Amino acid sequence: MAGIIEPAVPPAKRQDSKAKSKLHDKQSERDYRELRIDKVGVRGLRFPIQVRDKAHSVQNTVATIGLFVDLPKEFKGTHMSRFLEVLNAHGSVVHVENIPEILYAMQKKFQAATSHLEMEFPYFMLKTAPVSGKESLMDYTARFDAAACEREIDFVLTVKANVTTLCPCSKAISARGAHNQRGEVTVQVRFRRPIWIEDLIGVMESSASSELYALLKREDEKAVTERAYDNPVFVEDLVRNVALKLNRHPDITWYKVEAENQESIHNHNAYACIEKG
Repeated sequence: MAGIIEPAVPPAKRQDSKAKSKLHDKQSERDYRELRIDKVGVRGLRFPIQVRDKAHSVQNTVATIGLFVDLPKEFKGTHMSRFLEVLNAHGSVVHVENIPEILYAMQKKFQAATSHLEMEFPYFMLKTAPVSGKESLMDYTARFDAAACEREIDFVLTVKANVTTLCPCSKAISARGAHNQRGEVTVQVRFRRPIWIEDLIGVMESSASSELYALLKREDEKAVTERAYDNPVFVEDLVRNVALKLNRHPDITWYKVEAENQESIHNHNAYACIEKG
């Protein structure tokens, strides 16, 4: 009687199917430490995004992104690859309008109560030098922090701008000149209706001794230097000036203003902060 001949299986395929049958879902194992994790996920991911631009409708840039969910106390870990699956499912470019969809998709994918998304990116504005009229691009830093708890979303917009500050005390006591320095202003806001990034930059720059430019000719440098000298501000003045302007904005419900001057004659920085809402 003839025996039944089994089809030959190549050794590589035999090992492959063996390996697949042994793959174990370690993350879903029970954890007995009884500690819930508030945020777990991926950070430092670079991805193209598209944001609204007041002058040109939209601006394409690259963001450094973080994606997170909460992890119940009974689970050992989360599945990190799923964060990338959610992000890439929304196309090769993230549109800011899609942020709620991404947050809800993470909640569904991970069966999580909360989800978080952070993205920080360079934002560019075309600026014109005050006298020569020369145009150049200035870069700023913008950041979105969004979180969803069930269907409720919290959104914070952060914008950072560098400015010039000239010391009022130095001007008052010196026979010649006054020390000035570059300062960084950071504004975080929550709002009822969307706020233009450009408008926040305008608030910060107009609150300092002078704004900065990427390109200045000699006549521009003279104008900027004299403008700063005529408008001295302490770091305290800087945050108060910004706060007064934000107080008048009808759509801002909460803000935090920080300023830090890289002092030019001291071996330390000067810092001030105001938070409201």
